[in-house]
Amino acid sequence: MVSATLPDFPWDKLTDHAARARSHPDGIVDLSVGTPVDPTPAVAQQALCDAADSPGYPVTIGRPETRQAIVDWLERTAGVTGLGLDGVLPVIGSKELIGALPMHLGLGPGDLVVQPQLAYPTYEVGAALVGAEIMATDSLTAIGPRTPALLWLNSPSNPTGRVLGVDHLKKVVDWCRERGVLLVSDECYLECAWDPDNLPVSVLHPDVCGDSHEGILTVHSLSKRSNLAGYRAAFVAGDPKVVAELLAVRKNLGLQMPDPQQKVMAAVLADDAHVAEQHARYAARRRNLKAALERAGFTVEHSEASLYLWTTAAGDDTSCWDLVSWFAERGILVAPGDFYGAAGRRHVRVAFTATDERIAAAVARLQD
Repeated sequence: MVSATLPDFPWDKLTDHAARARSHPDGIVDLSVGTPVDPTPAVAQQALCDAADSPGYPVTIGRPETRQAIVDWLERTAGVTGLGLDGVLPVIGSKELIGALPMHLGLGPGDLVVQPQLAYPTYEVGAALVGAEIMATDSLTAIGPRTPALLWLNSPSNPTGRVLGVDHLKKVVDWCRERGVLLVSDECYLECAWDPDNLPVSVLHPDVCGDSHEGILTVHSLSKRSNLAGYRAAFVAGDPKVVAELLAVRKNLGLQMPDPQQKVMAAVLADDAHVAEQHARYAARRRNLKAALERAGFTVEHSEASLYLWTTAAGDDTSCWDLVSWFAERGILVAPGDFYGAAGRRHVRVAFTATDERIAAAVARLQD
């Protein structure tokens, strides 16, 4: 059974804590997941309505106007230059791509996949599905003499919200190129940044990779920046040779983003106004929740970007599960840090993607 090779689904372990949080007289405040709760922007809804008559099969490579919108967005928002249509590919949600990438690249037993020390579980799942070895480390030195087949970066990070600087990214790019390692950077939270002095940078930016995208892919999602989690709209971009290989595999598998979603993607990538509006909503929620956590005696580490506050009990060695229990007693559900690796055993991940009303409820409960 393939499922026997996979780790347990982490959120199943929260069942009892969720039940306790739901028993609060004012109901649960679920801050355990980063799912959008605000309306899908009008520009997306209108584009979907306009594209509702879509009887034919889409093509795996994607519509030219969708791919052009991706190229334009990367240049306008992330400063990526020199990328053509052959360097981008729409995909059916970023998690699908991340989980299936080792298989699509032909990895298997004997191959090494390196992921961040603290990371969303899907990187490990993708390696486990093909029988590859997974190593969790933030140190290139710790990898030793072996040459990985695939190295993942995630900046801004889920769960920590940490942003990797240009010098760090360039060092990783150079290390991978010297060894022929494919570098894939998960940049799904690129526009969810809160510290103007520490803004995220794409590995495709010329300050990081020079005038070539060779050996590099980035993964982007519209779920967070455009409230499109339900549309499963994402894309991969970078080295045209690797993109072509993924395209060949995905064509054979029939992995095609639905045509209406492709038209929505083009529309929302061309519109910055709704992104700024949503960013302001999240900034207010983050500010209020962070202040309440700190008043309650917690420390928030990193968290300069993403949609989470990486939180620990200040000055002690309280376990993440004790913290989960403490929050649940107050009707607040959070994610234990060890979901993301052993290094998270003293932290919890607190999402600020709940409604204004639920965030206000959490703030009030933290003050009691």
